[in-house]
Amino acid sequence: MNLELQQFKAEFFKALAHPMRIRILEVLSEGERTVNEMQAILGSEGSAVSQQLAILRSKNIVFGSKEGTTVIYSLRDPLVKELLAVAKRIFDNHLVGTITMLENMRTE
Repeated sequence: MNLELQQFKAEFFKALAHPMRIRILEVLSEGERTVNEMQAILGSEGSAVSQQLAILRSKNIVFGSKEGTTVIYSLRDPLVKELLAVAKRIFDNHLVGTITMLENMRTE
């Protein structure tokens, strides 16, 4: 694998390395949203949501299109939705492994 691709992957995953950014991507996986809609769903201030969207935009993970004075955000690549689903499955696998380990410890 070449260095350029490794660098891209590292930067991409850095952009995902914040719980609010992950939650924003989960919300956008369900469909386009405005900042106000995301604020309501996330229960967060607009400035916090806007800051996280700016990071996701700068890494070309989300896209904003203007409709009048409103910006509608969406995922730039629908594969992000699949990536989040795979990450959840990996988490589930780790959780199952941890539960199994705890059960084994209890029976010893």
